[in-house]
Order: sequence, then structure tokens, then C-alpha cells
Amino acid sequence: MLAVARALMLRPRLMLLDEPSFGLAPLIVRDLFGNSCKNKSGRQGTIMVVEQNAELALELASDAYVSKPGGS
Repeated sequence: MLAVARALMLRPRLMLLDEPSFGLAPLIVRDLFGNSCKNKSGRQGTIMVVEQNAELALELASDAYVSKPGGS
């Protein structure tokens, strides 16, 4: 969570997150995703998340892309 907060302070135009929920407690995951989405309304930029928790990611996303395992 600290790394995400530090990155948001730089006001990036694009922030990439790879499995931000990996290894975190469910309450912390909700807090992390909730705060990231609240912050996006007040700033210019895009947050791209690669996440296996599709239900949570799709609930918060404005756009979503799904890839199929195996690459074809």
C-alpha cells in the first residue's frame, strides 16, 4: 500500500499495477482498490490493473479487457 501511495503522490498520467491484491488481507485489498478509485476522479490519468480477482476488478473498472489462458 505504501508503494501505491508513493506512486499516486507523483500524479502519474499512467500507473500500472500487477496483482496489487496478491498476499494482502481481504480488508486491505478493498481499502487499496477503493482508495485508488476514489483518487482517480480528482486527477488526470489512467490506472491499469492486472488482477486475478476479476469480480473486484470489474466492479471498480470503467473499462476491462480479459485475456484467455494459453495465449490463443
